[in-house]
Amino acid sequence: MLRVDHPELLDSDDCPAEEVAKSLRDLSSINRRFGGVATTRALIEGVAATTGRKHFSLLEVAAGFGEVPKLATEQLARQGIELEVTLLDAKLSHLLPGNHSVVADALALPFPDNSFDLVSSSLFVHHLPPADVVRFVREGLRVCRCALLINDLIRRPLHLALVYAGFPLMHSHISRHDGVVSVRRAYVPKEMRRMISSVFPNGAAPRIELSRHFLFRMGVTAWKV
Repeated sequence: MLRVDHPELLDSDDCPAEEVAKSLRDLSSINRRFGGVATTRALIEGVAATTGRKHFSLLEVAAGFGEVPKLATEQLARQGIELEVTLLDAKLSHLLPGNHSVVADALALPFPDNSFDLVSSSLFVHHLPPADVVRFVREGLRVCRCALLINDLIRRPLHLALVYAGFPLMHSHISRHDGVVSVRRAYVPKEMRRMISSVFPNGAAPRIELSRHFLFRMGVTAWKV
């Protein structure tokens, strides 16, 4: 299944605010029910197990409503793992008021080097062409002290079929359109590894761990060099 890169409606400036809100609520529900929260939680559990640490500052990039890090934080707290989360999104309309949040470009993070223990994203990287994936990885590794975490989709024909089957669960036409487009433009693990490794052409690539999760989710941990 070849990657087909078409734009998603939620990335457009032309979407009515009420449709954006409905689509973001659909995304929150999908992440709760179909592996999104569980994948981010597993990635952070892995970092905690490797480092022996129990407290992390985390920057969530392209955060939207921020439900993935919020629920992951609540679940990890039961294990004694604490997260201090900052949300970042390119659009103010995607962020809920009252959160610790920043409006900024994910490819030019407005933070000094080593500002956060972890930089994380969920369902963001597939929006980017390969050159911008490399830019994001470079920025994420610059800003983090410990690791960059990527939670995204895996491009597979069966995954696409499952998205069509899930249309009745989606309340917005944006979600139905973007769900199909997201799978078609998603990456597979070997493509992800190749792009991350290319950030370090001198061979000093970080340790990169890739994992597969429920319903065609991919988890990536790129450790800081």
